[in-house]
Amino acid sequence: MRILAFDTSNQPLSVAVVEGDRILAEQLINVKRNHSVQLMPIIDEVLKQAKLSLDDIDRIAVAQGPGSYTGLRIAVTIAKSLAWTKGIDLVGVSSLKVVAGNRLDEHTGELILPIFDARRQNIYTGLYTRGEDGELLEVMEEVHVAAEQWAEMLAQREWSSPLTLIGADASAFFEIFHEKLGDQVRLARPEQHLPRASVLAFLAQKEETTSAHSFTPTYLKLAEAEENWLKEHPDSEGGNWVEKI
Repeated sequence: MRILAFDTSNQPLSVAVVEGDRILAEQLINVKRNHSVQLMPIIDEVLKQAKLSLDDIDRIAVAQGPGSYTGLRIAVTIAKSLAWTKGIDLVGVSSLKVVAGNRLDEHTGELILPIFDARRQNIYTGLYTRGEDGELLEVMEEVHVAAEQWAEMLAQREWSSPLTLIGADASAFFEIFHEKLGDQVRLARPEQHLPRASVLAFLAQKEETTSAHSFTPTYLKLAEAEENWLKEHPDSEGGNWVEKI
């Protein structure tokens, strides 16, 4: 199976083409740039490097969030458009799970704590572990939460293994977790913090496909515009006040 995978859920931009257990081509860029302008040209370039075209792709995998609202909409819109027009299977994988997947080569049972900055000392996070069969298993559901609150909650439980913080923003929150958990928490290696589209592709091999028409990003929190609208209209309940692509 040939998979085209891409992730623009945060500042890093990563695109890869994978066939079976081989990475045919991959690009990872971690500088601030306009994903809406750069993503399609990089997809074209990576396909050329792999000596393939979209007609050769069996599945498209996209990091579906959480993360930057703009970044998620760009990747999901392009993924849906390509899957729809070309009749290609579409799979979405959690952006946090993609980063956690960078630790899949580590020992079984390790607790992996992916972290994205959600501003104002809040984070997007979850908890994963590597199962005996090499699968990445969700231990705690992904949430949008205050970093200190999450650290306190984790500190109230006993863990059989160290908790490894991972993600481009993990080091910025390390002291908060270290204060609550002490030596129970540690940082992943520097080269593991950025999302890899090849990891996304390998994870997507085992995920169920979804409808391109109904597929939406996973935000985990309301958009700022939606939050402001609800503050001004406190009697309104239910419904989506900001259109989800």
